[in-house]
Amino acid sequence: MKTLLIIILFIVGGAGCSYAQQDPMVSQYMFNGLYLNPAYAGSHKYWTSTFSFRKQWVGFEGSPQTVIGAIDGPLAGQKMGLGLIYFNDQIGVTKQNSILANYAYRIRVSENGRLALGISAGISQFSAELTSLTIWDTDDQVFMNNVSSKILPRFGFGIYYTDKNWYAGFSIPTLIAYEKGRDFSLNLNKSSFLNRHYLLTGGYIFKVSENVKLKPSVLLKYLPHAPLQADINLGVLIKDMFWIGGSFRSGDAGVILLEYQSNNYFRIGYAYDLTFSELRRHSSGSHEIMIGIDFGKDMIKTKTPRYF
Repeated sequence: MKTLLIIILFIVGGAGCSYAQQDPMVSQYMFNGLYLNPAYAGSHKYWTSTFSFRKQWVGFEGSPQTVIGAIDGPLAGQKMGLGLIYFNDQIGVTKQNSILANYAYRIRVSENGRLALGISAGISQFSAELTSLTIWDTDDQVFMNNVSSKILPRFGFGIYYTDKNWYAGFSIPTLIAYEKGRDFSLNLNKSSFLNRHYLLTGGYIFKVSENVKLKPSVLLKYLPHAPLQADINLGVLIKDMFWIGGSFRSGDAGVILLEYQSNNYFRIGYAYDLTFSELRRHSSGSHEIMIGIDFGKDMIKTKTPRYF
């Protein structure tokens, strides 16, 4: 099992680098847009926060475990938005701690249309506790130090457009990063061990009846020299309170999604993933819980349901 785990670490961390997966996987990103795109900051008329916990591949030793906390809200009459997001990601003996500040500037382009440009800046710490591994070659230089750690400043960029019933966004969560000892370069592969991911999102709200609405959405993830990955999602909103939906993640998993908005301030969500890969023989699936708390809605004269 330890041998298999080490192999996985090298696959997700990159050849020759035993650090945790660079971008933690979550299934409820549609309820926490700040995780994908800094331009999402302040997209609502009130401050909103989310906390989520994900346990991936339950029953599999050393499987990924992720904690994410985020808060964002508007400033200057919604022309600007600020946000802060923190995540802790663990896989096997590796850990990632990241904290990112987000800023968005919003432009009104039509009666209901808003275009936002966003940037993010922060730091990430990647570490590995090598003493937890079974070592066959005690003279291997890779394992000479008990703990391996790197701290990287990183910057991201995003564009996010919203209208009354639809949204679309494009983002590069890690546009620039710098690792000590490397050349500072706009070429991310020269300045760090990180890879640049390109994310494209979009969704639409269809009103079926007064009490039922449909929300199809998509997330496309592109990494150079890797296959394009797509998340196809469909959510059903009942009485503006209950979200029931599902996702298909190409080549990876199917997901069941649930969210309940108990009042104007509190939301809770749950996601269950069942992988299509060979890991399903060793795992009962992945579980993810999300809690959201919104602030300041009582200051809004006209309250509208939260669609995205």
